[in-house]
Amino acid sequence: MRRFDAKKSRRIACALVPGLLAATVISAEWETITRHSGWKQHSMRRPKPPVVTPAEGNGQPPADAVVIFDGKSLDNFESPGGGSPNWTLGDGYFEVKPGSGPIASKASFGDVQLHVEWASPDPAIGKGQDRGNSGVFLMNQFEIQVLDNFEAETYADGQAGAIYGQYPPLANATKPPGQWQTYDIIFRRPRFDAAGKLVEPARITVILNGIVVQNNEVIYGPTSWLRYDPYAKGPDKAPIELQDHGHKVRFRNIWARPLPERPAPDAVETAPIAVVPMPAAKLLSYAGEYSLNTRPNSPPLVVKAMDDHLIARFPNRITEMKLVPVGDGIFQFTETDAKFEFAPDGKSLKFHIGGDTRTITRR
Repeated sequence: MRRFDAKKSRRIACALVPGLLAATVISAEWETITRHSGWKQHSMRRPKPPVVTPAEGNGQPPADAVVIFDGKSLDNFESPGGGSPNWTLGDGYFEVKPGSGPIASKASFGDVQLHVEWASPDPAIGKGQDRGNSGVFLMNQFEIQVLDNFEAETYADGQAGAIYGQYPPLANATKPPGQWQTYDIIFRRPRFDAAGKLVEPARITVILNGIVVQNNEVIYGPTSWLRYDPYAKGPDKAPIELQDHGHKVRFRNIWARPLPERPAPDAVETAPIAVVPMPAAKLLSYAGEYSLNTRPNSPPLVVKAMDDHLIARFPNRITEMKLVPVGDGIFQFTETDAKFEFAPDGKSLKFHIGGDTRTITRR
């Protein structure tokens, strides 16, 4: 039998399949990255998320949203150079005034959940990109295209729902001219180091009329026409901008939710576990099978003794988990905020996890 050579097979596959080499390199790099955020799994010290009251109606702002347009005034917008916007205010909506230039929110945003409703002119005028054209710009750099391409031809990466010039939408989910259409956009801004070097590109998810048309896409750089522009470090927050492309596109019900950074673990969470050395005979006394439930013939929790620690394998799980001694009969999971506390008589253990405790008997 010929011995399988994984490295040789990978080289052959990369030669046959373009792009596989890059994927293999990424996979190898990924294996060197820590598998979690730094928080122990199920840690009770990890900050709980804030409570947010959802909206009662579809598309309406939740309790913590910043309302940019409420249907009554353009007070939360300004011209990019300053001053009041010159767009037309209607009954519950506003409309691009061709030739007046774009407008931008007075509030600035970085990571954000953005809701925008828009409608192209009815009847439709023009063709291709000259038909109900506008755009939603994030941080003045990244455009989500607004366009009337309902049963109309244009290039793929310029359709409604496109990240302009970079990613076509995954589906054409547009409605006929004059009908209100909905964008729900989730944006993660680019990250730079202190020297201005890009360490994480922007990402965008777009839902158009309830259909996912951009799925957490990695952005090459600022969107542009006829070229690719490189990233350049700028402010962490910037206004939401709406484009004047010479067409009377309407907008309504615009709100945004700034998205917080995830809290980083503190020194207590990341501190090394204070291991208390334990004799091998003592470790061996805890080894055995334990019953997680009372069902007949149910698979056991298996505990094994190693040189200086225990290994636990839960029923129907392949992975074995390491536990180290931290006290008399007390063992800490190394990757999870959980402990086993063995009874002095050896007949049971207490499983502490997530603020709960469960007693497990020995078989």
